[in-house]
Amino acid sequence: MTKHRSFNISGLYAVTPDIANTELLIKKVEAALQGGASMLQYRNKQANYKLQIQQARAILPLCKQYQVPLIINDSVKLCLTLDADGVHLGTNDGNLAEVKARLGKEKILGASCYNRFDLAVQAQQAGADYVAFGACFASSTKPNAPVAGLDLFTRAKSELNISTVAVGGITLENAALAMQAGAKAIAVINAIFNVDDVKSTCFQFSELFNKS
Repeated sequence: MTKHRSFNISGLYAVTPDIANTELLIKKVEAALQGGASMLQYRNKQANYKLQIQQARAILPLCKQYQVPLIINDSVKLCLTLDADGVHLGTNDGNLAEVKARLGKEKILGASCYNRFDLAVQAQQAGADYVAFGACFASSTKPNAPVAGLDLFTRAKSELNISTVAVGGITLENAALAMQAGAKAIAVINAIFNVDDVKSTCFQFSELFNKS
């Protein structure tokens, strides 16, 4: 067994919207997976823990079917309860090194680093498998988020050994800018889930990576 599993974190990283209707959420998630999302993060800031378990449990078999990792936002407990593929944490959501030890080498740990490269360095040292910088562009999900310059991705290419994810305000029109700067993956909520045709939109995002 290898000392540390290397995860290929790249492509379209779909992040679920705050939807209370589990049936509708499943429909949208399946469309995103059919459209080529390479990772999926379950995130519902408005749901209580009971609804989060219900929704994440419903999504997990779909992710397995499409062979896409399911990452849980914020909750290590929920990730371990469902045996999901990993967890994504913000700065105040727990000690990364301790969380990595709890998760084990087989699970993915992602960390939000906002606009701070020093946090990314610390996250890598603590065992994170990828770091996210953002908001890269004006974001309706987090309108007051600090702006993260795209030069962070360029710097990460030469100074970090883990993948970088661009997040915040990403659309079909600006995604290529983050990719050209060096982002390995793009995390998207509204631009894929708040549209009429989720599958087709995800396919268009996925195609950007095929062209790059």
